[in-house]
Amino acid sequence: MLRMKCVSVAVLLSLLSLGDSAPLSSCESLLKPITISNENIMGKWLYVGGSSDLPGSRSLGRLLSSVWLDITATSQSNILNIIQTQRIYGKCSSLVFNVTFENSTMVIEQAFYLREVYLPTDCSDCLVVYEEVISGRDTFTSLMLFSKRQSVSSDFVEMFKAQAECLRMPSPIMIDTDYEICPDNIAPSEGISALNSLLEAKMGHRVAKLLDAFFDAFVN
Repeated sequence: MLRMKCVSVAVLLSLLSLGDSAPLSSCESLLKPITISNENIMGKWLYVGGSSDLPGSRSLGRLLSSVWLDITATSQSNILNIIQTQRIYGKCSSLVFNVTFENSTMVIEQAFYLREVYLPTDCSDCLVVYEEVISGRDTFTSLMLFSKRQSVSSDFVEMFKAQAECLRMPSPIMIDTDYEICPDNIAPSEGISALNSLLEAKMGHRVAKLLDAFFDAFVN
């Protein structure tokens, strides 16, 4: 638990010294977490694109044709409810789970540890999410761009890609903007256990990495 509690924005900022592909001053401003209120984070968010070091994520990113989140309040001021609906390989599915949201930070502590902070964007109706997940001895990071609209301008996408570069992450995979959104009447499955099962699939790590390498080499 101590290791989990030590996860902080210092991890994010420490990445600034790992390389010089982007100017230090630029990266510093691009990676400084922002303040966001409960009211501003709630609502429906459409996934625009992302990057992750989770094995298999790049393969999945190319099979994923749409994702949306619906974030709503609960009876507890620091607990939010999230419905996540996605279309993967043409099939829609939905997950539901609760998260703790305090001090501009989203956290899940069971049965894995997830922590999200939010990074700057010039897009007024966008959300840039930096996420760190600890599952057993493994730590994974993701950077995701969401918007209230299906597509955002190229300038905002380029800023997002610069943030990924500052974090030394692979180039983000962006969703094709000409897509059909899944309906909101799909009965959701319990989300935490489903996500935990995915994270615990250790046997798939090597195969997933090979799939990622294949897609990067032959699909781009």
